[in-house]
Amino acid sequence: MGSGSLRLRSPHDREILGLAIPAFGALIAEPLYLLADNAVLGHLGTEELDGFAVASLVLLIGHSIFTFLAYGTTAAVSRLLGAGQSNRAAHQAVQSMWLAALIGTVFAIGAALLSGPLVGLLGGELGQAGPVRTNALIYLRISLIGFPALLLSLAGVGYLRGLQDTRRPFYVAGATAIFNLVLELVLIFGFDQGIGASALSTVLAQWLSGALYLWWVAKAVRELGVSLVPDWAIIGQLAVAGRDLFFRTVALRGAFMVATGVAARLGGVELAAHQISFELWSFFAYAQDAVAIAAQAMVGRLLGAGERLKTREVGNRVLQLGFLLGVLSALVVLVLRPVLPGVFSGDPAVQALTGFLLLHLAAQQPLNGVVFALDGILIGANDLGFLARAMLIAFGVFLPLALVIGPADLGIGWLWAAIAVFMVMRFGLLLRRFRGDRWVVLGAEG
Repeated sequence: MGSGSLRLRSPHDREILGLAIPAFGALIAEPLYLLADNAVLGHLGTEELDGFAVASLVLLIGHSIFTFLAYGTTAAVSRLLGAGQSNRAAHQAVQSMWLAALIGTVFAIGAALLSGPLVGLLGGELGQAGPVRTNALIYLRISLIGFPALLLSLAGVGYLRGLQDTRRPFYVAGATAIFNLVLELVLIFGFDQGIGASALSTVLAQWLSGALYLWWVAKAVRELGVSLVPDWAIIGQLAVAGRDLFFRTVALRGAFMVATGVAARLGGVELAAHQISFELWSFFAYAQDAVAIAAQAMVGRLLGAGERLKTREVGNRVLQLGFLLGVLSALVVLVLRPVLPGVFSGDPAVQALTGFLLLHLAAQQPLNGVVFALDGILIGANDLGFLARAMLIAFGVFLPLALVIGPADLGIGWLWAAIAVFMVMRFGLLLRRFRGDRWVVLGAEG
């Protein structure tokens, strides 16, 4: 994990943690929405939880494949900031938000029109009007109304992170997560509403978040004298620049989509246990990614300013902190393992299987922390082409391992072992890249 022994302190810790701690709040906004929905719907019934599992995967895929709006914006803005070009940084941010609005609207309309086939593909009783399919369609179609706001938030967060401001995203994430949970509880248990009320509360929270980012970004760029009018040439460049991150994330989410599809065909209990465990996997991934976000902002700024040595020092320290955070995550899972399954399901069979999968979850955490840190470093360096290739290679190894589970009559534990292999492949490829120098490109146009 880089040169030198594992240190308790580093001169870069204050800046890394100053960015990472508030970034944590912004990163876990979407997982918190989904964890709240998971917990509430799990107590409505296993059919509601299974419907939510299928629908939320579509939403998570959409959210994830468009994270280039945040990550790409952070890398570009931080580089330009390091090079002293604040006006260009603001102009890029404005065009990222226009691109987010366009993509979000097109995706929402397209996914709504294709919601039936999408739900069927992911295990929602293709061609049948069963309860899982019905619940999945209700949750998905309502949730898509908030998708443009979600992408606007991603672009706004990317700009603020590039400016080394992770505090305001933290405040927005905390406030909207509380708003979502309270409204959901009131609608479902106070007014006896169903799964649609859960989706509606999340939609309202997402639009509240999106409106705040629009207001903040518009205020900031006007102070710099930057126009809010769309610049179609820059929007086109941003779309092309985001291509590699798009394919990287498609491969990542494709792996998890395959995993959910395999779990769905193993049975209802297996799918519910997998969904709970995967939501917790995602929660810890976002938590660990807070250090990676700090790396994105700092690496981009340092490379833009021509600071080769400091870039390498920050990279090494981020890897060490990622590993320590992964160990802490594993301990949390193990300590809470006796109670977590009961929080998310009232079904004893689901609780028992979830308890078993949490052992897999805990074992993967230290490695995951390092992988996410490596991702953050290379995204900050704009080494996006390599990241896409590495992810596709890892996906190519994972796919046959996952697809053989059903025909070979293997259990869901083997599915989680395949996920572990996927992460090991990513670790090996990314660490090798980090140890070289091809990603260390100095200047504003790196």
